Amino acid sequence: MKLTTRGHYSVKALLDLSLQANYGPASVKAIAQRQDLPAPYLEKLLMDMRRAGLVRSLRGVQGGYQLARSPAQISLGQILEAVGEEVEPLPHHTPDMQQSEDWVTFMLWNRLHQKLREALYSISLEDLYYDARSWQAAQGQESSFVV
Repeated sequence: MKLTTRGHYSVKALLDLSLQANYGPASVKAIAQRQDLPAPYLEKLLMDMRRAGLVRSLRGVQGGYQLARSPAQISLGQILEAVGEEVEPLPHHTPDMQQSEDWVTFMLWNRLHQKLREALYSISLEDLYYDARSWQAAQGQESSFVV
């Protein structure tokens, strides 16, 4: 599986939102500046994630986007799914039923695919947050947070 720019930016945006005090709102412009992301593209991703119920938008001067639920309740798989990322091991492959090796290989990739999906849905935004914080602490970095 390769994480595309779309998936990477989405994870960065939600990690950024997880840092807001009481998970309060942050503007697209502020997130884009902190994470060095293109604001128009980020806005589209946040709208996709809003439709998926991962974030909500608030209007007004103090508005912006905020997490719709706690980081522990948002999985990496949900984030990637919300922005159209797919994890497909062998797209459009049909095994040759006459060759057992082809069938075994096909079944192996299907099992690996299932394990990868399970892993993506078991890793929470909270897990990613703590992983990033641990890495930053190990590097002696301050609490500024850029993924």
